[in-house]
Amino acid sequence: MIRNQQALRNVARRYATSSGPQARASVPNYELFNQRLNKARTTILENKPLTLAQKILYAHLHDVESMTSAPIPGESYLKLSPDRVAMQDASAQMAILQFMLSGMKQTAVPTSIHCDHLVEAYEGADLDVARSWQTSREIYEFLQAASQRYGIAFWRPGSGIIHQLVLENYAAPGTLMLGTDSHTPNAGGLGMLAIGVGGADAVDAMADIPWELKAPRVLGVQLRGKLNPWGNPKDVILALAGKLSVRGGTGSIIEYFGDGVQSLSCTGMATICNMGAEVGATTSVFPYTSSMARYLAATKRAAIAAAADAQQAAYLSADKQVAADPARYYDEVIDIDLSALEPGYNGPFTPDLHTPRSQMADTVKAEGWSDKVSAALIGSCTNSSYQDLSRAASLARQASARGLKVAEGTEFLVSPGSEQIRATMERDGIQEAFEAIGAKVLANACGPCIGQWNRDENPVVKNKETNSIVSSFNRNFRARNDGNPNTMNFLTSPEMVLGAALGGRLSFNPLTDSLTDARGELFKLEPPSGDELPTSGYAAGRSEYQPLLEHQSDKPIPISPTSTRLQTLEAFVPWNGQEFTNTRVLVTVQGKCTTDHISAAGKWLKYKGHLENLARNTLIGAANAALDGRVNEVRNAVDGLQPAVGSIPDVAMSYKNARVPWLVIADYNYGEGSAREHAAMQPRFLGCNMVIARSFARIHETNLKKQGVLPLVFARPDEDYFIFAKDPHELVVSTQGVVGLNEHTPVVQLTVDRVQNGEVVETHKIECVHTMSADQIGWFKAGSALNLIASQQKAAHE
Repeated sequence: MIRNQQALRNVARRYATSSGPQARASVPNYELFNQRLNKARTTILENKPLTLAQKILYAHLHDVESMTSAPIPGESYLKLSPDRVAMQDASAQMAILQFMLSGMKQTAVPTSIHCDHLVEAYEGADLDVARSWQTSREIYEFLQAASQRYGIAFWRPGSGIIHQLVLENYAAPGTLMLGTDSHTPNAGGLGMLAIGVGGADAVDAMADIPWELKAPRVLGVQLRGKLNPWGNPKDVILALAGKLSVRGGTGSIIEYFGDGVQSLSCTGMATICNMGAEVGATTSVFPYTSSMARYLAATKRAAIAAAADAQQAAYLSADKQVAADPARYYDEVIDIDLSALEPGYNGPFTPDLHTPRSQMADTVKAEGWSDKVSAALIGSCTNSSYQDLSRAASLARQASARGLKVAEGTEFLVSPGSEQIRATMERDGIQEAFEAIGAKVLANACGPCIGQWNRDENPVVKNKETNSIVSSFNRNFRARNDGNPNTMNFLTSPEMVLGAALGGRLSFNPLTDSLTDARGELFKLEPPSGDELPTSGYAAGRSEYQPLLEHQSDKPIPISPTSTRLQTLEAFVPWNGQEFTNTRVLVTVQGKCTTDHISAAGKWLKYKGHLENLARNTLIGAANAALDGRVNEVRNAVDGLQPAVGSIPDVAMSYKNARVPWLVIADYNYGEGSAREHAAMQPRFLGCNMVIARSFARIHETNLKKQGVLPLVFARPDEDYFIFAKDPHELVVSTQGVVGLNEHTPVVQLTVDRVQNGEVVETHKIECVHTMSADQIGWFKAGSALNLIASQQKAAHE
């Protein structure tokens, strides 16, 4: 408590020297990083050789002097001091609402807000941005005013996707950033340790409170050789996801090394790091390379490149001993030969189902997938770099020269990653090449990747028809992109997307199959080609898409009391100091349950700043194990409450109104996917006190802790989970071990009574474990992490 209060006092001293909002990152303080790192090396680490990820983490330890031993991966918690925070407009709303309650006057670290999630793809670029101002003006004005008040850089809608803008402007090798989006690790392509978090974690960094992270393992991926002419860095992560599964990277940082690294572009490495989120990794990172230096220079950050050049061996790569004997120092090593890697497709409905391109035709037939491609989409934060677009455009030019357009019945959409990319793409003829074969260029925004795709009039959506789309996106959960649960999204590289657009079928292989040109002649596509960076430099684009960098500490922040889009937050009620008793089971979730299932996006994005309204979509995508997997349907556990059988949020609201506490039982990797903290806040708002799972995804487990919900894991997941799969509405749960909860005794006992007609007919004793640190237990007791920060802020000023 004393250390936290001192940290808050330090904030006040830092305000006097704050430079305010930034358009571009300044040169990192490598001298300070090396001082911290050397202190850790010579004390707790006993001069042990370190991986790159470990170097960056230990260089950001908040208080190494207080540590008495080396962190134990998977057990110890690290307290870190991030250098920067980045937020997108959907998650920034709740983060700002929480930050407003903290009592802070300004963010303690450079922070940026990027308006990319609320632009719906429909008519095309400028028209869609203009319409977003009509539909979301209230949100944009709120975020802009908050940015001005707290000294945050504000990037308007149409300026670009958060991760592309961070790469272009804010990422710097060897620094540590938190981002309120699960694909924040994209910046690892520029040697930054960039970690996706919920808004409450971002508030920690913005308030200069040490940020907690369970010490991660380091999974080393050795890259050898060089990609073949049809290869794309996307193929690396698609193949790796196939090896690891959606939870294989949980609790680990993925660190790439080997001679193959030097052959990759900076933006290509960013693509690989971006999609590391799909295997559950904490983040991913590459060592500093010459391609990073070239990218920094091309994006007007040559001074950062010069400083990083001097740090390449000492700080921005793994120690030589690690490179010489990787199996000794990495917790696991996976070897990938780039020259042997073939393009692949991952999907449908999960990003880890990998099919090599050469096997796709047979697999489509064997699985009964829809072969016809109804839409082909290039872009998203994963693949919208100049190199990606220029290589895909080279294929488009080949088709156009033969009088060919995209296949009949296939929609072809392109989303540039930023205004800089769009302007350069237009200047260099890339946009013209796409449009010549029938492309529609969308706004510089997330669009279809996150479900902001107005496809409602398309028969395949209107009639919920089974159909296949091919995209260069990073995530493909059921119903995510267009709201149709029968749309199958296959993730691949931009080059393969272009091939699918021309061929019109999943089974079409652009490496081997022929197309028919306008004269009826057969021809094959030559391998794609493109530039790593534009030879004429990047075009700046339109001035209105440059960031707003004003700081007005007295700027009022508009929130209408009658708004349906924004709502001031009320602090959650603190824990009452008692064991949980008479807790009912709302639902036993069966199978995959992502944050999309817990807190849907799409049309619900407009309520991201209004917790009460957003709570109406809580768990509407969850399958109920007790009702044969039926989605969003549960029985009410309390006699007389209505509805007796209803949707999950309706029954949860009935419990809230009747003051009946409830919990969720969940399957493996509960909460995978997006970083959205709403998936924790909504159940908390509706009265959830515990979530008990077979296992959790990292970000969601932390988000639950931040909001005062107790996450527990079954000690016997393959046995005890099934007790709750039969008539969970009859079960009444009480705890033993919540009182006296501490980090050294991780066990919480459950007493589970089955009650029928008012009588207990059976009782089960179930052991669960928690992963709460001492600070996280403090959040739980206070009712939320924000409650604790606010109380400490108040105490610091008394």
